[in-house]
Amino acid sequence: MSPVFPTVREVLALDPVRHGAPRLVAGNAGLDRPVRWVHVAEVPDIASLLGGGELVLTTGIGLPADDAGLRAFIADLAGVGVSGLVVELGRRYGTGVPRVMAVAAERRGLPLVELRRATPFVRITEAVHALIVDAQLHELRATEEIHQRFTELSVDGADPAEVVRQAAELSGCPVVLENLSRQVLAYDPAGENADLLLDGWEQHSRRIRPAGRTAYDVDSGWLVTTVGARGQDWGRLLLRWPGRGDLGAGTARPGSAPPTRLTILVERAASALALGRLIRRDAEGLERQLHRTLLTALLDHSRPVDEVALRARALGVTLQRRHLVGVVVRHRRDDPADGGPADAAWSAMDPPQAGPARLRDLAEAVGHALREAKLTALTSAVDDQAVGALLALPDAAAEDAALAAFAAALRRVRLNTPAWRGAGVDEVIIAAGSGVDSLREARRSLIEALQVADTARWDRRDLPVFRLPHVGLAGLLHLLRDEPRVQTFVERQLGALLAHDARHPRDPLLGTLRAYLDQGRNKSAAATAVHLSRPAFYERLARIGHILDADLDSVDTCLSLHVALLALDAIRVP
Repeated sequence: MSPVFPTVREVLALDPVRHGAPRLVAGNAGLDRPVRWVHVAEVPDIASLLGGGELVLTTGIGLPADDAGLRAFIADLAGVGVSGLVVELGRRYGTGVPRVMAVAAERRGLPLVELRRATPFVRITEAVHALIVDAQLHELRATEEIHQRFTELSVDGADPAEVVRQAAELSGCPVVLENLSRQVLAYDPAGENADLLLDGWEQHSRRIRPAGRTAYDVDSGWLVTTVGARGQDWGRLLLRWPGRGDLGAGTARPGSAPPTRLTILVERAASALALGRLIRRDAEGLERQLHRTLLTALLDHSRPVDEVALRARALGVTLQRRHLVGVVVRHRRDDPADGGPADAAWSAMDPPQAGPARLRDLAEAVGHALREAKLTALTSAVDDQAVGALLALPDAAAEDAALAAFAAALRRVRLNTPAWRGAGVDEVIIAAGSGVDSLREARRSLIEALQVADTARWDRRDLPVFRLPHVGLAGLLHLLRDEPRVQTFVERQLGALLAHDARHPRDPLLGTLRAYLDQGRNKSAAATAVHLSRPAFYERLARIGHILDADLDSVDTCLSLHVALLALDAIRVP
């Protein structure tokens, strides 16, 4: 993409040009062409010396006298891509340019302008070149600010929402970050209506298919770049153009390509997002408590295991030669305003206060429950929604009893806590990983507990403690829903069908495939389930097979498609 240049229309509005009393005689459709430079020419074969994008100024004294020569002159200029032709009247042409020139220019969409008053060409070239230099300088300054802003964001480890907000602020355009399944991870409407921006986003996004890692999709008006690092792509960053804001001369023209600085902007924002995903930052910084320091060290290998054991023992928690079990406690709902007596108390706070307050209360309840159950553990918040604990038990035989005692104690603590009094029994989830007998394996138990707790949010059973055997295939896919490889698998298996449904919202086929697989490939039963005649159902299955290039009579193929559907459902869960 080229830098932002003034258009022919903007050049005609400059004072030196207006002094010449300009009149457009042909090529109105080309007035928004960018002017890369101004060239004065008085010879008919000038086209061979041009590179495209020039505004040609001439008095016409050297132009051909015959109609064929004039047509060829206009054709040559249009062929090399000049922006327009300006002819000063008086020396060669008295009252106007020859009609044959106007007809030829109109046919080729080449702006042809008459200057009806004598004007020094040098004033025009100076004015236009100053405008071009100013635009390029503006571009350089904007690019420098972009690099500086996103370098700071990368160093600070800004979260995706902040990176997207800064991109929208710098561009004045709506910006959306999505994953590979076209789900919105973060967005900033840049002052526009967010509901309208995101309405039907998945289907809309699937129709945005630019070529290349960074490209502009002319049909949709979105500038798109892929987000990822180390060969692992995990999303797309999209910026809608034309946008708002002071983007310099010649911008915000419908259908025009974005200026280079916006391409640089989305690529730098994508780099900041990719880097932020690679860098793990501690949200609490120096204020975190020692328990969290040690528990985090086990999760991210930031300290040697022997050092963790030594520092834990100094806190009174012996981890060596113990049976260790990772436990995670989290609220079933992320949003404090989702409902329930406890949620109502927290939602009365300001939004910035509600989340930390709820997590702090949960951490205190877990600590009380551990003390009441007489269990030894490292415990602290492990993310914004969950509290983790690493139980240190005398042996594996004590595992089940210890977990049951902890669950019962936490229930009693909750019922006796004013914020939770009267809340439903499923307000929090307790999940436990597999027990291990080495501190070096404790990380595996903690991560397993985190994953099981996350999955159990969608399991409506009232279990005191959720364990890995309670997680089926749907639960496993839910655990892996943010994994780019799972999203890539879904796209490979179902992408063509999802794209078809996005293009034909009145004739979706995904439901037909779902019914066929849910009915165990029994076509008659599936046709009945979707209220279609068997011939109509068979015809739709044939179309699905053709779109996916898949044999729907193959057990292996249908198994893959069924797993992809379950993964798609997990990904789409809000």
